[in-house]
Amino acid sequence: MRDRGGRAPALVVVAVLVLALASAACSDDGGAAAERPSGTEATGSTVPGAPSSLPDARRRGRLTAEDMAAWSGGAPAVTDAPAGLGLARPPGAIGRTSQVVPKVGETAISITDKAGKVVGCCVMTAVTVAQRERGLMQLKDFGGYSGMLFVWQADTDSGFWMRNTPTPLSIAWFAADGSFVSSADMAPCADVETCPNYNPAGSYRFALEVPAGDLTKLGIGPGSTLAVGGRCAGRPG
Repeated sequence: MRDRGGRAPALVVVAVLVLALASAACSDDGGAAAERPSGTEATGSTVPGAPSSLPDARRRGRLTAEDMAAWSGGAPAVTDAPAGLGLARPPGAIGRTSQVVPKVGETAISITDKAGKVVGCCVMTAVTVAQRERGLMQLKDFGGYSGMLFVWQADTDSGFWMRNTPTPLSIAWFAADGSFVSSADMAPCADVETCPNYNPAGSYRFALEVPAGDLTKLGIGPGSTLAVGGRCAGRPG
C-alpha cells in the first residue's frame, strides 16, 4: 500500500497481508499496511521532541501506555488508555509471534462502539517512519495479531492505496482523542501506478488496518472510540 496523501506520489505505503493463524479477530473485553508519511517525515526526519527509538525489549512487545503517548505526541486516546481500555483482561493470542514483522512492537487497544460495547485486541505497532514505511509488506500471516496500528506524532490527512497488496483490507482512521474519523474497504491492486487512492474524511492520529470485514466485528464505525496503550496477554514468542 502506498500513502499518497492526495499529493504527488512521493508518499509510500506498502502492505502485503495473507491471513493465517486465523485473523486473530478481537474478543469482547479482551491487519495492515506500510506508509511513508507526508511533510517532513517524507525525508526521514521526525517531529521535534519525538522519541527516536525505544529500548529493544519495549519495541519487541512491551510498549506501555507511556511509550505510546510519547510516540503520539501525548494524544489523549493514548494518555488515558489505562482507564479508557475498559478490558477485564489483557487481549491477544498467547501463541502470537513478535517476529512476524521485524522490529515492531505491540500494544493492546480497545474499541467502544456507539452502544457502549467494548472489544479488545492485540495489534502490532508501526510508530517510527521506518516501521510505517515497511508496515506489513510481504507478510504471509498475522502471527496471532489482529492487525497493525499506525501511529503519527502529529495529525495528518494522508491517504492510502493498495499497490502490490493482494489481500482485501479495511482501514479505520481515528483522531487524537480516539474519536472515529472514517473508514474504507480497500480492494487488492497489482503493482501498478493506477491503483485507486483511499482518503480519510479528515485529519487523524491513528490508522488501524485489519482484514476486510473485521471493522464490523470490532464495532468500528460512527460513534465508536479507540483507546490505545496497554499490555497484551502473556508474552509474544
